[in-house]
Amino acid sequence: MEAGFKVRIDKAVASIRAKSKSTPKLGVILGSGLSGIVDSIEGTEISYKDIEGFPVSTVHGHKGSLKIADNIIVFAGRFHFYEGYKMDDVVMPITLMKELGVEKVLLTNAAGGVNYTFEPGDLAFIIDQVNLQGTNPLIGPNNDSMGPRFPDMSEPYNKEMLDEASRIARKVLPHRTMKYGVYAGFTGPSYETPAEIRMVRAFGGDLVGMSTVPECIVANYLGMKVCGISCVTNLAAGLGHAKLDHKEVIETSKLVEKDMIGLVSGLIEYWS
Repeated sequence: MEAGFKVRIDKAVASIRAKSKSTPKLGVILGSGLSGIVDSIEGTEISYKDIEGFPVSTVHGHKGSLKIADNIIVFAGRFHFYEGYKMDDVVMPITLMKELGVEKVLLTNAAGGVNYTFEPGDLAFIIDQVNLQGTNPLIGPNNDSMGPRFPDMSEPYNKEMLDEASRIARKVLPHRTMKYGVYAGFTGPSYETPAEIRMVRAFGGDLVGMSTVPECIVANYLGMKVCGISCVTNLAAGLGHAKLDHKEVIETSKLVEKDMIGLVSGLIEYWS
């Protein structure tokens, strides 16, 4: 992380504290097409544009605001490396969560299905991840007050949270069979090639996307527990006949939005 990053975080915290004094314990980041979930939560909504030093999401399907309440903060839209942002910007929501008091993080995303048993519209819990982005958000001088120089990543997605989330899913979505998989993160913005997808499958990947991995790394670095959920919006390259299109991602996300809202709402109620 760059020198001065902590100063940026402090300014962002001050911007939020000017509008809300809440100290949430649960933080949620919503992926493409899932921003509607924020409307189901009561609290103070703040546009990213009104947070000093905060980036602004440029991707269609990302609302670009957060909502903060007594026990939860939800980011409707994230920042991607492929947008041209530095990694410090990509992980800023995670660091901001920590400074506001968050202890548990729920990451959601739209992902391509690599596993042959996954279909568009499936919801999958992330059990592990592979960093294929060619960089790491912790590269640079380390601030020992924030976290260790060499953070442990032997359990990137907390097993206790996964067990709890699986139980909640069976309760609120009895009609669904949740999937479980390893998420491989590329940089994008181009979709993966069929050869890259074969590579991912060869080393055990089940899902592929362009986000989440840096956020998970920094959350672990900061000592927060992480749970991840992917909405499988399309079959990865080489598995179907259609060309990959972000429009499909948004459309599929909308089709499963009701179930995703039900699941996330159930988890919010349990964890907050």
